[in-house]
Amino acid sequence: MIENKDLKELQDMAEVLKALAHPARLCIARGLWRNGSCNVTHMQNCLEAPQSTVSQHVGKLRQAGIIEGQRKGLEITYSIKDKRIEKLLSCLFATEEKQEE
Repeated sequence: MIENKDLKELQDMAEVLKALAHPARLCIARGLWRNGSCNVTHMQNCLEAPQSTVSQHVGKLRQAGIIEGQRKGLEITYSIKDKRIEKLLSCLFATEEKQEE
């Protein structure tokens, strides 16, 4: 039987997986994992998607607690928020190497 504490943790992780279960969001998370951080303009260029679309995906990743933003003037730079997400991405993309900062 699943305890309440375990159930909450499983529900939280299921929400993280749901948020990552879109190709564009998974691409954003992988890019941040590999490169450390970047802004929406950089993501937009990599995804070849409109800024509004990228911003919507970034919002969903932020809501899920996967990424966080650091404001520098008018620019917000995003990075992976949770070390567990980095571990998950390293499993998903085991053949790729994370770039060292």
